[in-house]
Amino acid sequence: MSRWSRSLQRYTVCVGFVCGLCWQVSYANTSIADTGETLDLTETLQITDHPQSLQQLASLNQETALLTPDQQWHLRYLNAWEAMYESDYAKSETLFQDIIRHSSNPIWADRASALLLSQFGITRHYTDAFELANHLTARLPQVTDAKGRFAILLNLSQSLGLAGQTDLAVHYARMAMAVAPAGKGSCYSASSLVQALSNGHRLKLDSPELQQAIDACTAAKVPVYSTDLQLTLVALYLNEGQPRKALALLDQIAPAINVDGYVPNKLEALVNRAQALAVIGNDGSARKVALSVVAMDPSSDWLKDAYEVLYRIEKKQGNTAAALDYHEKFAALDKAYLDDIHARALAYEAVQQHVLAQKLDTEKLSEQNAGLRAQQKLDAKTAEANRLYLVLLLMALGFGALAMFRLKRSQLRFKRLSHLDGLTAIYNRQHFMGEAGRLLYQLEKRRGAACVAIIDLDHFKSINDTHGHAMGDEVLRRVVAACKQHLRTVDLFGRLGGEEFGILLVDCSREQSIAIAERIRAAIEATSVELDSVVVKISTSIGLAFTDAAGYDLRSLCTGADAALYGAKRGGRNCVMAGVEDLAMA
Repeated sequence: MSRWSRSLQRYTVCVGFVCGLCWQVSYANTSIADTGETLDLTETLQITDHPQSLQQLASLNQETALLTPDQQWHLRYLNAWEAMYESDYAKSETLFQDIIRHSSNPIWADRASALLLSQFGITRHYTDAFELANHLTARLPQVTDAKGRFAILLNLSQSLGLAGQTDLAVHYARMAMAVAPAGKGSCYSASSLVQALSNGHRLKLDSPELQQAIDACTAAKVPVYSTDLQLTLVALYLNEGQPRKALALLDQIAPAINVDGYVPNKLEALVNRAQALAVIGNDGSARKVALSVVAMDPSSDWLKDAYEVLYRIEKKQGNTAAALDYHEKFAALDKAYLDDIHARALAYEAVQQHVLAQKLDTEKLSEQNAGLRAQQKLDAKTAEANRLYLVLLLMALGFGALAMFRLKRSQLRFKRLSHLDGLTAIYNRQHFMGEAGRLLYQLEKRRGAACVAIIDLDHFKSINDTHGHAMGDEVLRRVVAACKQHLRTVDLFGRLGGEEFGILLVDCSREQSIAIAERIRAAIEATSVELDSVVVKISTSIGLAFTDAAGYDLRSLCTGADAALYGAKRGGRNCVMAGVEDLAMA
């Protein structure tokens, strides 16, 4: 999962610090000579000593009549920063927009734009965020203020990473590194690069950028960032099947996490620990840690991961009801997460299409003006000018039609992709469940027969642990190919999660369903997967539930099929089994 949303609040504080990076002074030993120095000092204190900055800010707000116009804009910027820090986003946006639109000093407009871009990401105003990002990209060559330019580069990297534009996110992070002030600035820019690579799934254990960022933040004495980067390393250990190394690193950084008291890092560490413990088979400890995360009632990101750990533990131990309950909670949060990713992508695409449309409109107006000037100069050639105007108009209409076609094609492509599992190209869980419910409703009206089959690969975890996730992914793809050979065009086929698949056999009798399931089981058993000279044999267990026993309610059918699947697992695996009530009817 992307860690963008988990680090965005911390990153916002970083941007505020960037804008005051050159004013590293101590209020205890400094004599304030004038209001300008007081404003600069207050900007620094907002990060280094926030309670003291509130006192300074209150004093400044009582003396606005004594400030010059530029100092008043500076004060308004500090008030906007404070409102954003306190999560009063409506107030901060109003102040930022006022600075951007009316300040005569581009320094404050640029810095306000950088922070507003960050806020749009926090509040999920993605369309506004990407429109502002386009504006700042065009504005960047004119920005001469070093702190403002650095803040804009960092925020552009963040917002484009949010849109899934990894190449651009990495590009702007590297630009920020090139102009970063020494010390904490180097830490922030290096961390931004690591984040862009991680979100784009390009970060590896041996990536030099990760160690460079850790070294930079350690040297700059930014403990929250150092710990966050170490947690990134923990996630890489987990992704590459090294849970014991992940646990060892978590134990090493635990004291620093406790001292920092930074809640997002604490939650991240707990979730990673639960995942690592579950992978090595320490289910009791993994459950305890995951439940502690749930008890803290964090944001959906951490809850989703905690529920997934609890679901897999209960499923592994055969606790069907508990497993189903946790899986429903996990699936709901996972859907919300995927919907958010989809919303970002659509917002980015819509903004890009809007920019393209504006460009086409500009070209059209330019062409029309050129045609009018030519017509005025060539009155003797009226007919020729009219023909030229018609051609230009047709070209403009053609461009407009092309833009609309591309927009519609992009929308259809995103809609199709949202229905499919990214690895296997079959229906994802959400679309499978929706389509299955619709078909069962139609079957119920005409009393048609149907069967729900749930397929779970045997010992799949050991394949991932032993041979790596690349082998695991290849196994899943080969299993899907084997299943498709024995399914009809009317049947529904989807990936429910991990190594678990679901099939709805439509208008299929009990005997036909069992025969199809048995052929699928045999086909998977006959399948061997070879990768890098390693050959893996696979098998599967299949649970069946029929409408003549469980009715047409999809949840009841899935519960029955799940129970039958667990029975197949307990019966020695590599077999097809129907639910107890189904066997009784047979």
